[in-house]
Amino acid sequence: MPPRALVALSTTSSAASARRLARALVAERLCACVTVVPGATSTYRWRGKVETAVEWLLVMKLSRSRLPALARRLPDLHPYEVPELVALPVVGGHRPYLAWLAAETTPVSGPVGARTVAGRRRLSAS
Repeated sequence: MPPRALVALSTTSSAASARRLARALVAERLCACVTVVPGATSTYRWRGKVETAVEWLLVMKLSRSRLPALARRLPDLHPYEVPELVALPVVGGHRPYLAWLAAETTPVSGPVGARTVAGRRRLSAS
C-alpha cells in the first residue's frame, strides 16, 4: 500500500512570496502545513547558464490524494516560470499527526470552520 502522506518541496524568491504561497496552500486545504525555511542557497542550470540564488524553501505536508490538485494549483500561485515541486513519501510518523494531516487536507463542503479537528498546538504546561 503506498504511503498516504507526502512531504513536498518547493522554493521561491522572497519571504513575502513564501508567506503568500504557504497561506494560500493551507487555506485551500492542499497542504496541512507549510514550513518556510529562509536562506536556502540553490545552484541550478537555467537556460544554459549555471545560476546561484538565495531562496526560501517551502516544506509542504499533505495527503497523497491532494498532490494532483497541488501540482495544478502551484503554478498559478507561484512567481517562477517553472516552480519546483518534488514530492517524497512519508514512510512513518506519529499517528496522531498523520491523522491530523489527513483531516486537514480533506476538502470540506459547507462553510469554512464547520468541522472541528483537534489542533496541533502544544498545550501549556501550567
